[in-house]
Amino acid sequence: MTVNRVVALLAGLMVLASIGLAQFVHPNWIWLGVFVGFNLAQSGITSFCPLSTVLKKAGVPTQ
Repeated sequence: MTVNRVVALLAGLMVLASIGLAQFVHPNWIWLGVFVGFNLAQSGITSFCPLSTVLKKAGVPTQ
């Protein structure tokens, strides 16, 4: 699995988790989804993604 696929998978899971937590635990968990969405937007604009940097250093293949 490549870095881009791992980033997309983890971002999607984090958004789904924040929706579930906001629904069943506390509404403030929605801010986790807001943070993930903001990070995805800035990553698309600047081409810098902190998670992909960490994954590359951890040895996840890029291609």
